[in-house]
Formats: sequence, C-alpha cells, structure tokens
Amino acid sequence: MAAQTTSDHPRKLAGYEFYHRILGSPKLIVAPMVDQSELAWRILSRRYGSQLCYTPMINAKMFSPPSSHAYRAQAFNTSCLEEGSSTHDRPLIVQFCANNPSQLLTSALAVQDHCDAIDINLGCPQDIARKGHYGSFLMDEWELIHDLINVLHENLSIPVTAKFRIFPSVEKTVAYAKMLESAGAQILTCHGRLRTQRGQNTGLADWSHIKAVKEAVRVPVFANGNILFHEDVEKCLKETGVDGVMSAEGQLYNPALFAPASSGNLSSTLTGAHPPHADLALEYLTIVKNLKTPTSTSAVKGHLFKIMHPALSRETDLREKLGRIRGSNVIEEYIEVAKKMKERMERDATEAMKGGQMIDDLITIEPTTGLRVLPHWLSQPYFRPLKSPTEASKRASSPIPSHEDVKRARLSGQSAVGDIDVSL
Repeated sequence: MAAQTTSDHPRKLAGYEFYHRILGSPKLIVAPMVDQSELAWRILSRRYGSQLCYTPMINAKMFSPPSSHAYRAQAFNTSCLEEGSSTHDRPLIVQFCANNPSQLLTSALAVQDHCDAIDINLGCPQDIARKGHYGSFLMDEWELIHDLINVLHENLSIPVTAKFRIFPSVEKTVAYAKMLESAGAQILTCHGRLRTQRGQNTGLADWSHIKAVKEAVRVPVFANGNILFHEDVEKCLKETGVDGVMSAEGQLYNPALFAPASSGNLSSTLTGAHPPHADLALEYLTIVKNLKTPTSTSAVKGHLFKIMHPALSRETDLREKLGRIRGSNVIEEYIEVAKKMKERMERDATEAMKGGQMIDDLITIEPTTGLRVLPHWLSQPYFRPLKSPTEASKRASSPIPSHEDVKRARLSGQSAVGDIDVSL
C-alpha cells in the first residue's frame, strides 16, 4: 500500500489505521541516527528498499523559541522545500528529545506540517543525554514521560510515537511499554538493549523483551537491534512478531541492507544486496551535491568512512586523504576519493575473480563471532570482534540470540557486534 501524506487525511488517525493508511504498512525502517539519518541519507535509503525513515534526534529545548535560527536550519530545514516534502521525504517521522512538555509541544507544532508523526527519544544512553536529562535517563520518571507523550497526543494534528530501551526484567519492560501506550503513543519502537549497553559494552539486543512488548500492546511495534544482514529482517519478524524492523549501524555500513539480492548476484548464499561500496559512496555524494538543502560535512564524512570501511584499512592513502579534507570544495574532493576507490576496487575484484570464482568462494568467517566477511570491495556490516570465543562462533550468519545468549553476553562483559551506538 502506498504511503499518503497527512494533508490527505484531516482526521487524525491512530494505531494501525495510521500505520497502514498514512505510513503505508512499513516493515523496513531507517533509525533516527545522530548526524547520520539526514535528508540525503534518507533519499539514498529509500532507493534501496527503506520504507520509513526517521530524522536525527532534535533537541526540543534548542529548537523551540527563542532558539537560534542556525540550529533550526541545521536540525530540520524546510526553507528549501525538500526536507519533509511529499516529493522528496515521506513517509517521515521527526524525532525529538525533551524533558519539558511545553518546550516539546512548541517544537513539535513547528514541524507537524512537514512530517507524518513526532517521535520521542527515550533511548539515548550517551553521557550527553545524562547531562541534558533526556533519552534513557528519563526511564525512571514515568510521570514525566507520560506527560511528554500525552501533551503531543492531545495537541498535535499528527500522532506521537516513542522509541525506548528495555529494563533488565521483561515484566518491567512490558509495564513500561503499556504506560507509553496509555499516554498516547501510536507506535512503539523497542530497542532490545539496556541503558548500560553502549560503546564497548553494547552487547546483543534481547529479542525476547521485544516479543513480550509486541504481545502486550495494541499499537504497532517496531524492533531495533541485531540487524546486520538482509535475512536478519525476516528472522526478527518471525521471532518477535513485530510489525516492522528498524536498523541503525547495519544500514549505515550497507545502505542497501533492506534490498534483496539482484538477479545478477554472484552468490548463492547472500539473500540481500551488497553493492560495491564505492558505487554507493558516489551515489550518496551525487544526492548531496544535487540537493538545495545543505548537508553537514561531518555527516558526509561520517557516511564515507562507514560505507567504504571494508577497504579503507587497506587503502591507507585514501583513508588519510579523506580525513584531511577541509574547506569550501569538500564534496568535489570527496567525489575524487570515491572515484579512486572505485578504480582500485574494480581492479581487485577483477583480479580475485578472474578464475571464474563466485563471491561465495571469497567469503570468510570471522572466528569469534561466526559472522561472514565479504570481499573488501562490497558493502557489508561492520562488527567489533568479541573479546573471546562464544557460542556465536558457531553461527554462520548474524547473531540471533536467545534469552540465555543475551544473559551470558551481559554477564561475561562481551562487546557487541556493531559499532558506536548512533541509534537513539
């Protein structure tokens, strides 16, 4: 079903009616990511199968008057008529962090005509969230959280949604989710990690909590966590019963994560698309270059380092050049680096496959996680190897943890498959 903009429906829809009629029943969702899920990235993501995108988190205190014009233009720029537009950027959910219902409402009212819903960030575990008193550091203040959600539910013309992290016990996680629903949240996104699971201690997401939330509430539920390869989407949907699957790091390293393998795929084991990463980098840079809406250079550089990560450790001169680029002509310089990377990757691919080999012949297994490592010219997930061998080393694909797997990982202090926690 094709998504429709909120302007087509003056009556405010809720729950599954909103999920189906406005959002178009999305199952493949790009997470809100700090300085990374900007307009250019959302456009690229939709080309490769993403059905719903979130903006990066916006600080409601800084966005609401008397905020600086510069912050508002950087956080959500509607002046160029591209961000949030029905032709470039829908369906779209704008995410805010906040601890003041009045400030949150003022900020949400300013953007409600340019998106399909407002999401409240209840999951950020970073130190800046602790200092700012938002995100997962509100988890124990249920009355405040209720007020944040309810003020939007009662006063906006579009729905409010919430993204949150789990508690150690399934029972408290479910009670928390039901409170969010009762406050007025029309979609719940459950990130199956604790507030303490971040950075080196990110660990595995616990799908059993997500499944329990899905079974306990009446609104649509999205799952977030452990999505590295295309086949993980179907596994998550089947194991948790959720309505949609959200990806952050996995999709940053392979923006084609949600796309199925093409008919010309040279692998019999990969169900998803893994295009040459230099091609994806060039496609992204072309989008950035053609937009009227400015894209921050920090976002562009961050994307290029992630997309081309499989080869940058080999092509050290390009990595160093990428890191040194400054000035007013950065996009053209980034394009030049990506073009050089493309030439080298095509050279390597031709050499490696000249004997008639398939991609499957070149895939290796990372010994401590059991995850597949693809040839270095292809886009693929990045994961930090575990500190010590575990049962994960027996797996041939990405980790689909049982509840016991997750408990063991937490107790042993093992680090995550995944990079920094950009998904909030």
